[in-house]
Amino acid sequence: MTILHFYCWIIIVIAEIKMLELRIPSCADRLKLVRSVVNCAGQMFGFKDEEVDSLVLAVNEACMNIMQHAYCEREGEIILEIIDKHNELVFRLTDFADTVDKSCIKPRDLSDIRPGGLGVHLMQEVMDDVSFFDGPNNKGNVVELSKKLQQREGA
Repeated sequence: MTILHFYCWIIIVIAEIKMLELRIPSCADRLKLVRSVVNCAGQMFGFKDEEVDSLVLAVNEACMNIMQHAYCEREGEIILEIIDKHNELVFRLTDFADTVDKSCIKPRDLSDIRPGGLGVHLMQEVMDDVSFFDGPNNKGNVVELSKKLQQREGA
């Protein structure tokens, strides 16, 4: 490895810092902990209060979707990683359920008025990017929700 390659590799690693990794069982009574952690991360990162509330809502919805649709209310594990990408905060949720067909993950038509089914829509509305991937070694699923920190006036 040349010095230039080593230097470039270090820059890439520094550009992404994992702030936290939290492993929780797939059960709704752990969502309070997830919401608290996301709230703290958003505040530490410098988001406004209403932006923090949106982050909490989006990550909570993603966790609920994993519990209800990936694990189908069965036992399982969810890993929440919170990643600092300089001016962007990324929430990566990994499950170990059966791999889901990503083309089936989409918001329903809002004219279809009925209870539930708005989680993906809410996530896409409040986050800058929502991406779905197969899990490591094609086992499980990963959803990444990212939000950029906007420049403040006078900053």
